[in-house]
Order: sequence, then structure tokens, then C-alpha cells
Amino acid sequence: MIIQHSVWLYFRFPLSYRDVEDLLAKRGIDVSYETVRRWALKFGQAYARRLRAMRPRPDGRWHLDEMFVSINGKRMYLWRAVDSEGEVLDILVQSRRNKKAALKLMRKLLKKQGFVPDAFVTDKLPSYGAALKDLGLARHHDFGGRKNNRAENSHLSVRQRERQMQRFKSAGSAQRFLSTHATVYNTFNVQRHLISRKTLRQFRSEAMSVWQTATEAA
Repeated sequence: MIIQHSVWLYFRFPLSYRDVEDLLAKRGIDVSYETVRRWALKFGQAYARRLRAMRPRPDGRWHLDEMFVSINGKRMYLWRAVDSEGEVLDILVQSRRNKKAALKLMRKLLKKQGFVPDAFVTDKLPSYGAALKDLGLARHHDFGGRKNNRAENSHLSVRQRERQMQRFKSAGSAQRFLSTHATVYNTFNVQRHLISRKTLRQFRSEAMSVWQTATEAA
């Protein structure tokens, strides 16, 4: 129970390992921040795999976008895909912002989701169109204007964690953390600004139930 709660705190909220240590201490639980770090690394990905297996199929409109991140002083790109509800479908840390990188993300997405969406919504970066053409999916491409605001707005939670962690230390650690973070984010993203307080309580309860089931089984 303590491990589940510690991992939940770390990935659910913009907290450091030391923040989690202090919150546990407030409840009389004496655990070092290093122990919290080891728990997050060991159990975070296992919990995320279970959570992903329990998620319903996403809708058929996928928004793709890339954002710059600094990793150990090097300029890298975080390619992300979300659906029209804000569900994070996948992320991929890459060193380039070109067709090869776009193709890698799209192939990973298609393999993971198991179906071709109705539309790939992107900005005007030529790499997306070239990659979709190579895949024979150019007819599914939708871009231009503000159509991709959904993906751009979804970067905010990543930026928040990036600042809290004082930037990522390596591409591998960024990939592992952000994949787990995205899965936990999906579980608890109830879009509270669009629903009533009563509905919020219901959705929050359902999300906690899913978390409990996934973490007990992992």
C-alpha cells in the first residue's frame, strides 16, 4: 500500500522524490527519497503496463506534435500523439525533427493501437506529410490553421514536470518517465472544467478504482 501510494504521488502530481518523502513523513511513514526513487523506477513501468491494458480504445482522430526538450544539455525532440479527448497515445524521444523521426512515431502508434485512425492531425511540418505518404496514408492527413491545438495544449503537463525535475538527465530516463507519467495522466484526466462536481466525484472514484486494480495486479 505504501509503495502504491508513493508511486501514485510521484507520477500523479508535480512532486520531487523529496516532496514525496515529506508527505509520507507527515503520515508517520519514515521512507527516504532514495527509496521513493527506487520504487518509482521499479514499479512505475509495471503499473503503467497494466493501466494501458485496461484503457478503452481511443477515438479515431489523432493529433501529432513535437516539442523541444533539453536533455543533458543537448537539444532533443519529444514527439507526442494524443486523441481528440486529450488521451496521450504515445510519446517518443528522438534527436531529429525529420521524416525518419515522424515515421518512427507513426509506425509505433499504428502497431500499438492496432488500427488506422480516421485522421492524423498535424501542424504544417513537411515531415508528417512525407511520412504518411510513405505509409500510404496521405488521404488521412489533416493539417493547417488551429486544428492541432489539442496536441499543443497537451504539452503543458510535460513542461511542468520538466521544470520540477530541473530537466531530464538522459533520453532513456526521459522516455521511461514520460511514458509512465502519460499513462497515469490518462487515468486521472477527467477534464474537471467540463463536468459537474457530482460527475467529477464519480469519475475520480472510477479512476482510483482502476489504479487500485492495476497496482494490485502488477
